[in-house]
Amino acid sequence: MKKFRKVLDGLSSSSPGGVASPSCGSAAGTPTAHAPTPQDIHVQETLVSENFQICKTVRHGFPYQPTCLAFDPVQKILAIGSRTGGIRILGRPGVDCYSQHESGAAVLQLQFLINEGALVTACADDTLHLWNLRQRRPAILHSLKFNRERITFCHLPFQSKWLYVGTERGNTHIVNIESFVLSGYVIMWNKAIELATKAHPGPVVHLSDSPKDEGKLLIGFESGTVVQWDLRAKKVDFRIYYDEAIHSVSWHHEGKQFMCSHSDGSLTMWNLRNTARPIQITYPHGKILKDGRKESCKPILKVEYKTSRNSSEPYVIFSGGLSYDKSGGRRPTLTIMHGKAITVLEMDHPIVEFLVLCDTPYSNEVQDPYAVVVLLEKDFIVVDLTQSNFPIFENPYPMDIHESPVTCTAYFAECPPDIIPILYSIGAKQKKTGYSHKEWPVSGGTWTLGSQTYPEIIVTGHADGTVKFWDASAITLQMLYKLKTSKVFEKPKVGEGRAGELVEEDPYAVQMVSWCPHSRLFCVVGISAHVILYRFSKHDANTQIVSLEVRLQFDSEDVISPSEAENNPCFSDPSSHSPQPPGSPGSGTQDSLPCLKVKNRPVRMPPGYQAELVVQLQWVDGEPPQQITSLDINSAYGLLAFGNCNGLTVVDFLQKTILMCMGTLDLYGAADPYQRLTRSPRKNRQSTSDFCMRGLSHFYSDSKKRIRTSYQSLTELSDNQVSMDMERSKSPTSVPYLHYDPRSMPEPVASLRASHCSPVFYLLDNDHVNGHCTSPTSQPCSVGKPRITGVPEGPRLTRRGPGRPPFRKAQSAACMEISLPVSSHTEGGYASRRAMLQQLHGVSMYSHDEHHTTSYNWSERESRENSFSRSRSSSVSSIDRDTKESVTTLQFGESYGRKGDALPTACLWVGTSLGVVLLLPISIPTEEEERMEEPITMGPSGTVLMLKGSVLRFAFLDCGGALIQSPYEVWRDPNGPEDPDRPRRRKLVNFSPSSSQEACSDGHLAVVCSEKQAKVILMPTQAVLFTHNITESSFLLRADVVSVCNSVCLACFCANGHIMTLSLPSLRPLMDINYLPLTDLRIARTFVFTNGGQALYLSSPTEIQRLTYSQEMTDNLQDMLGELFTPIETPEAQNKGFLKGFFGGNAQTFDREELFGEAAAGKASRSLAQHIPGPMGLENMKTAAGGVVGDLARARIALDQRGERLGELEERTALMMNSAETFSTHAHQVMLKQKDKKWYQL
Repeated sequence: MKKFRKVLDGLSSSSPGGVASPSCGSAAGTPTAHAPTPQDIHVQETLVSENFQICKTVRHGFPYQPTCLAFDPVQKILAIGSRTGGIRILGRPGVDCYSQHESGAAVLQLQFLINEGALVTACADDTLHLWNLRQRRPAILHSLKFNRERITFCHLPFQSKWLYVGTERGNTHIVNIESFVLSGYVIMWNKAIELATKAHPGPVVHLSDSPKDEGKLLIGFESGTVVQWDLRAKKVDFRIYYDEAIHSVSWHHEGKQFMCSHSDGSLTMWNLRNTARPIQITYPHGKILKDGRKESCKPILKVEYKTSRNSSEPYVIFSGGLSYDKSGGRRPTLTIMHGKAITVLEMDHPIVEFLVLCDTPYSNEVQDPYAVVVLLEKDFIVVDLTQSNFPIFENPYPMDIHESPVTCTAYFAECPPDIIPILYSIGAKQKKTGYSHKEWPVSGGTWTLGSQTYPEIIVTGHADGTVKFWDASAITLQMLYKLKTSKVFEKPKVGEGRAGELVEEDPYAVQMVSWCPHSRLFCVVGISAHVILYRFSKHDANTQIVSLEVRLQFDSEDVISPSEAENNPCFSDPSSHSPQPPGSPGSGTQDSLPCLKVKNRPVRMPPGYQAELVVQLQWVDGEPPQQITSLDINSAYGLLAFGNCNGLTVVDFLQKTILMCMGTLDLYGAADPYQRLTRSPRKNRQSTSDFCMRGLSHFYSDSKKRIRTSYQSLTELSDNQVSMDMERSKSPTSVPYLHYDPRSMPEPVASLRASHCSPVFYLLDNDHVNGHCTSPTSQPCSVGKPRITGVPEGPRLTRRGPGRPPFRKAQSAACMEISLPVSSHTEGGYASRRAMLQQLHGVSMYSHDEHHTTSYNWSERESRENSFSRSRSSSVSSIDRDTKESVTTLQFGESYGRKGDALPTACLWVGTSLGVVLLLPISIPTEEEERMEEPITMGPSGTVLMLKGSVLRFAFLDCGGALIQSPYEVWRDPNGPEDPDRPRRRKLVNFSPSSSQEACSDGHLAVVCSEKQAKVILMPTQAVLFTHNITESSFLLRADVVSVCNSVCLACFCANGHIMTLSLPSLRPLMDINYLPLTDLRIARTFVFTNGGQALYLSSPTEIQRLTYSQEMTDNLQDMLGELFTPIETPEAQNKGFLKGFFGGNAQTFDREELFGEAAAGKASRSLAQHIPGPMGLENMKTAAGGVVGDLARARIALDQRGERLGELEERTALMMNSAETFSTHAHQVMLKQKDKKWYQL
């Protein structure tokens, strides 16, 4: 009874019409004889709020803006710090951990407690943190905030609990690692230098203890002064002064000499026996000029001085030092000097830091280096030192996600099990060669395959036109296959016609992808308004690529008067505004060209994805085609559909023909919910050609700089847009904008602005970030057949604007950031969203300069629900403007095209930017021979459903609540060998609603989600069962119907940063968590949900962040993560022999506790630093519990070892007892034998 009442409530809260006209279907209509009614729908929902929990799982990619590097030579794990306060800890493949400082301060330096499972970080906010790595998710144990001095350098000796901290004032403090408390022992700068020295020595840039004597501390100051401080005697042993600034110092392992690198590109060698002058000064890359002067060189930022057992010559490795004359055209370098051999390794990016990896953790032993880890600004490489040609190791981590800026992402979970091996086998042939044959040296930690693993694939599209397939199973990421879409086209020549001017930069950028893992069909949409269809084959082929060109523009010259519009409110002649095919009358041969030129010769294609068909939109009247905003492909139907702001195109890729090319208005037929009445057109039509090209050149140069240089965000552009908004608001054709008072808004939203427009239509921009229209007059669009002269044409609607924006440059989702809009209730409805949404979906909607009136013929209840109610104010109606309606989402599937249909047929669901849902039934021949020859028929059915906001997603459920998959064709190799006995036939898998459930007769549920609300509709009656208004103050960026915990739900990501899930079909809220307080365009464009309760987004231009919203996966996450710490015995120090120790070869040890402890040194000033204990909140306790499994495993091992030892001890005890009893027996016998004897008889 409760379920029945819920259904009735859903029907009463939804619109009874929900459609444009009674003829298009009413929810209150009588169902067909076999169709289910709302009372027949009984779905037992199993999902509850306890099934959902947001948790970050793992982060892939290269650390964004890295700053420092550290390595544990015993545990063999590596840590990278970043400018945003993040820490990446890497070990063997699968051991990859990301942690973040809450302050977000840049990480200046990292120091491992070698083989202790801990890490010390020094941040730019002058705070030291101690991280516990003995758990799967590291946590901060202690923090120490310096209040009066800035931290510049840290040094932690091996097996010491006292950390040396150098500061900007030149002082050196000592911190107890265990308690994280400052010692009272301080080395002041004025005691370290001579009293006669008047100048300050500068900040501390180096600290290290002498390999020969741990009681000697070497302090390097920036000015060029080096001091060796005797920690016991509290005095200076020697001072070294040099004219050039010091950047780094490196000891020889014997502790008798050290090397310094300087700002003039020189290396100096100093011997402790004579510190008056260096024993050697070298300029590795500086030559002596004819006049006797040295070439001026760049600074050597770091030097490492290492000895080797296999060679008497040491290794000297440094970065920088090139002469200024040579470095102008050369890339950053790493130089390796070994004896007389000098090897210069050129890098693609600036060097941030490098480390030399050695076998021993002891500084007083022969170092024997075997590799160099080089951290670049945008890459991470490891050089093999054991081979003479210094090859690099093959990186097992996915550090090249950002090789070209990421422009789109797709996430597929529960893929067919055979797809990953076959993609890997094809992709293995694409790998580079020349790598070192040795194993990857960063091999620490342990990782095992979790119990819950299933095939997962991530697809990324890039600005250079490449598409990468990644194996994302078991929270790892490995490259599978790389596809270059640019190989389909001829290389454009700069300045060759109008198209040549357009395609100078990133013409192949991937805008969206569609992939069917079952049929292995892959479709790519490019920024140049092109669609490429690929088929997968294990064999190479030499084939001709079929190219189709589509003219999809509207004609704005044919204007209807208000009287004509009143007489003809709807279109009856579809041919009156059909697209013109190339070469038809009225189309210039110069304009009917695509942006790119497809190769017109047979192309050899290697195994993998091979291009079969290219569809391109054409230029029209000097204007480039608008970007494609929606895409769907169905292998069973053999159809491909895509749409933009002008209309919809459907392509039969089996017959290689254009099946439909129709404007958005034509899709309504006689069921247009808007009576679009227009006034006279603009008198002064602006010439669009020059304007378009000028805008292009300016936009291209601007966007290229943003994409190519340091991943600059669009924040500056957003800030500068304010003046542009004010300037444009003076124009009579501009849209008035509503500026909010920051004092009346929450703090995170205080800087955001929302534009005000008509309460009926949303105005979006395709050229500027904050939403202004600049479109020239639009052009005609056609439906399939050429225009026939002499035939009277039907009425036509004017759809004009103050100027169409020029063709958009490829925008990297990785490189753009923008504030999101907020919307608020206004008198006439809602304030409009800003151009953020257009950037997300590529939607192009433009306002018009002609004022018009708009009437509606849906019910009053639907009007109130959608907040489309008209204001009676004449001032509001005066800004009503017609807009272009974009096709925002498409979905093929088995459905009911009309209310009276008894059986499901192939249909195309179309969603528009005005919240309208259209159905296009498709008639497809059933026989394979007929399918390849007979034409397919399809057309608008007149069915119209309404929602608030732009439509984002469609999904279909059977009457039992199970998700209905789209039909597909089973993959077969198109280039495989033919079998004469068994002719090749298409094998189709069809998930028809009539066969997918038995709960009720024919029929299914359609889930439709827009930016504002979601509806569940019963087909074929088209009754709205449930409606839920998801958000009022914001709008959705992403919505997907996903399977979680053996059920389905609707997952949504909102512009205000909230992640929400709704039950299906009742649309009951299950989870609403404020995951991100504010978001940006990069995250919004790349956020995607998938099955299994997982999602991902691009957290930075170089990193992919994966997360889960499933409580089950959150609980099992600890078993899937790798262990950073493994118990390993610390290697013993080498015994150097008696003679070497006698002559002072062994290092002298001393007790630091006696010098630095509170008993000897006293307490430090409380105002100098503040101790902050580690957070102990509930969330951190959960995080800290991550190491419980590992701790239990280690405890179990220790218990087994203890049991073995106890067993051995018990055996020894039994043996001792037996021997004791034997001894007692012998002693008793001796006593009895001797007890009767006298003393003189003994």
